[in-house]
Amino acid sequence: MKIGAHVSTSGGIENAVDRGIEMGCETIQIFGSSPQSWLFKKVPVEKLDVFKSRAKKTGIGPIFLHCIYLINLGNPDPVKVDKGIGSLVNYMELAAGIEAEGIIFHPGSHKGVGFDAILDQTVNSILSVLEDSPNGPWLTIENTAGMGHHIGSKFSEIGRIINRVGSPRVKVCLDTQHTFAAGYDISSKTGLERAMEEFDREIGLERLVAIHANDSKYELGAGVDRHENIGEGYIGKQGFENIMSYDAFREVPFFLEVPGFEGNGPDRKNIDILKGIRDQIP
Repeated sequence: MKIGAHVSTSGGIENAVDRGIEMGCETIQIFGSSPQSWLFKKVPVEKLDVFKSRAKKTGIGPIFLHCIYLINLGNPDPVKVDKGIGSLVNYMELAAGIEAEGIIFHPGSHKGVGFDAILDQTVNSILSVLEDSPNGPWLTIENTAGMGHHIGSKFSEIGRIINRVGSPRVKVCLDTQHTFAAGYDISSKTGLERAMEEFDREIGLERLVAIHANDSKYELGAGVDRHENIGEGYIGKQGFENIMSYDAFREVPFFLEVPGFEGNGPDRKNIDILKGIRDQIP
């Protein structure tokens, strides 16, 4: 089980590896562009080469890209859906360029019309992305908290999308805070077992390739996407002891997306807390 975090690419993508190492990361997740903008600038080949060289030298990995927040494959506006498809393809090309395992994205919102109404559109969008993307990187769906009519807060919704797409390249990232907010009590052993039995039934544990490790500012089932530092929220340190002890997670990388104890994002203290829990697992 490798432990890492979302790391800034400020000043250039090639700087992310060194920042991760300074923080104590064993694996990293990065943005390939501003998460709040459609603008995407291709990274020069020489910077891609520097990134790959530093990653290889340090042994940091696996590496994932997190996509921008504007993507909504359930949007009723076809222009915006096409923009989302284009953004995902750009990220898949970048992932191939830095030899990342894959990209992680939020599927979006059905905006109140219901999941069934946007299922075909979402499936066709993912098929378009896969068709236009280079071979190799995974297209990874992240489960959601449920706020704002989010797609994918229920494991059954993600499973239906994946089954319809029918590609082994579509994987899943499980966000602990989103899972808890959506009503799955992963803070307790019995709740975690029930949740993952459902995950395996609806999606398949073999599809799980990344975990976003985040505590929750809100109570179980609140449906609100608000992350907290490890041990400072409603999942709690004991909850993460349960999570990290679960057999199916032992080979899955953990990425922190927390506010940080000084408010500057993921930090060494959060990394060390997770490492301390991991190191106590029999």
